[in-house]
Amino acid sequence: MGTGSSRRVGRPRAAQRPDSGLEPRAELLAAAAELFTTRGYAATTTRAVAERAGMRQASMYHYVSGKEELLADLLESTVTPSLARARELLAEDAEGAAPAEDRLWELCRTDVELLCGGPHNLGGLYLLPEVRTERFAGFHAVRAELKDGYRQLLAATAAGGALAKSELDLRTDLVFGLIEGVILVHRSEPERSVAEFARATADAALRIVGV
Repeated sequence: MGTGSSRRVGRPRAAQRPDSGLEPRAELLAAAAELFTTRGYAATTTRAVAERAGMRQASMYHYVSGKEELLADLLESTVTPSLARARELLAEDAEGAAPAEDRLWELCRTDVELLCGGPHNLGGLYLLPEVRTERFAGFHAVRAELKDGYRQLLAATAAGGALAKSELDLRTDLVFGLIEGVILVHRSEPERSVAEFARATADAALRIVGV
């Protein structure tokens, strides 16, 4: 029997599995997200990631340089959508725009939905000691810009505008810490509606601000 019609053409695979339809790099990121959050980053080898993605370890290096690149991309993916939303909300700061309180609430709600809505607890990766190294400067840069977006919206509220700089910085830290910490709370009750949880967290954030 000929093999031309039954053999899959493409990169060699270590094991057969249902085709996800993802591009190779996306397959690797999905595999890394699962393994880093279930087995742990240090305990996960590049070979394990490659096999979970359905390819040979040697093939993996055509798409990524290794575990650090995968982790950096996953970390940034938890921030960049919220940063894009923060930029949109800040750009609305004009006559006729929604009040800053409403825009801050919306950023909090959106951010929580993004953090808690995925299949894996990627927020837990923030605590890895490896993340403090220079290799992850890109993640820290986008995270800092997102935090500054929170600060600008908070400062534009009536309550925030009356605060001294040190108090404004403190409340920004508290709000940002609340948002990033919710993934740990939600993990203990995964059956809770993410939308409901996001709205409740946004309400709590505005109470911290003083609204």
